[in-house]
Amino acid sequence: MEKLLLLLRTWKLPVSMLMGVLLYYLLKALLPSGGGAEAMFYYSVSHLLQPSLIFVMLLLSFLRVDVRDLKPHRWHIILLTVQASLFVLSSVVALLLPPSSPGWKLMAEGAMLCFVCPTATASAVIVQKLGGSVSGDVTYIVLCNMMVSLLAPAFLTLVEPHAGLGFMTEFFMIMGKVFPLLLFPLLVSFVIRHYAPRLRERLLSVPDLAFYLWLVALALAITVTVRTIVESDIALTLLLGLAVVSALCCVSQFAIGRSVGSRWKQPTKPLEEIAPGRKSPDDYIAAAERSAVTAGQAMGQKNTVFAIWMGLVFLNPVTSVVGGFYSIWHNVINSWQLYRKGKSAPK
Repeated sequence: MEKLLLLLRTWKLPVSMLMGVLLYYLLKALLPSGGGAEAMFYYSVSHLLQPSLIFVMLLLSFLRVDVRDLKPHRWHIILLTVQASLFVLSSVVALLLPPSSPGWKLMAEGAMLCFVCPTATASAVIVQKLGGSVSGDVTYIVLCNMMVSLLAPAFLTLVEPHAGLGFMTEFFMIMGKVFPLLLFPLLVSFVIRHYAPRLRERLLSVPDLAFYLWLVALALAITVTVRTIVESDIALTLLLGLAVVSALCCVSQFAIGRSVGSRWKQPTKPLEEIAPGRKSPDDYIAAAERSAVTAGQAMGQKNTVFAIWMGLVFLNPVTSVVGGFYSIWHNVINSWQLYRKGKSAPK
């Protein structure tokens, strides 16, 4: 029994992903396909459970960092420029491809979604576990969502024009999707920090609360991902092509983020200069690796639910499966990073 518990603790992410897969097939067996109960479950997950979990996780991240620490560093600007450039480049490729190559255009649109998709709000949870800078990651989350809101509508309307969906319409749709989940936790954290400090201490005193909430959110996200992929009416060759595109985009963005972060380090105080109440000796790592971890997660870990939504609403709906595949790849990378971190930790 002890060995089983140790195995579960070591492989939390893969276990959570497996539970998400099993949940899809369990629901498939228990609920009538296409019935009201199935639709109600997935509606509740996407509109209630996932937003609520994201809200709490982001709230805990805001409570953990001082607002004064949320300031841009050089690597933020460089990564935003790289991410925007990759999105524009893939958009131009999608525009230039002839109508006689629909498959290639769909894969280019899939790359567009992978590059323009904002950083996952849950990335701060993994950054903290890996010893990175939570404030640096949260800063990038805010900046990246602002960039996406401004840049995405300009190119999505060109690549896949939709009647009644001009730049301003798409702009406000995207703003309405991303900003409530950023602003509300920030406002609530400000109120708690200044008017309920004891509540803040109690919330932050629960070990790994945000991480375990994220494991629940991950299982639900994988359930939705499996449903998106399994129930998509797409040719196998195109499905494999989109899977490869999402994998290449995922690996390249993690690699670019780590490279930029290690090259342009975010200033980090030595451990002995940090206030005693804010020390985490077991998680503290050197400045270069700390920046590499933070920038890698900021660039590589994506809000894949948002990518699926953008694909369904603004591009060819087929491209939405890219978000599902990306969810698998970035969580495989997260699992490997946490495993490596656990192996290197002192016993």
